[in-house]
Amino acid sequence: MATINAYLTFDGTCEEAFNFYKSVFGGDFPMVGKFGDMPPQEGMPPISDEVKNRIMHMSLPISAETVLMGSDTMPGIHDHQVGNNISLSINTDSREEADRVFNGLSAGGKVSMPLADTFWGAYFGMWTDKFGINWMVNYDDPAKVQAH
Repeated sequence: MATINAYLTFDGTCEEAFNFYKSVFGGDFPMVGKFGDMPPQEGMPPISDEVKNRIMHMSLPISAETVLMGSDTMPGIHDHQVGNNISLSINTDSREEADRVFNGLSAGGKVSMPLADTFWGAYFGMWTDKFGINWMVNYDDPAKVQAH
């Protein structure tokens, strides 16, 4: 069964915001990845020192069922717009479920990142549905996640 969590996007203030949220909710960050930790990507320009320190992904569990997740934008690649800086992130139990959810919810919408295997070991995609809602789907393939 899929789970859905909020994914927040910031323009360089993700770490500051998440430290604030941590001060309210408590807990620890099981994952903090910066753009500088990312391996070089084909077709992407070199990452500047300022961008290297931006958050690529960060998470904060706030209950047994809910994880608050977030990242900074990458200038020149993603535009940050207040009011449009939240996505619903779906974590699925299989690639097939990820395909079904992605294909169903993206129908009539705009795909910004097709479903594909990622360097962090997940099968991942992003889109905006036909109603203007931003979505992400992620399947953590156990065989690939353990290798990273």
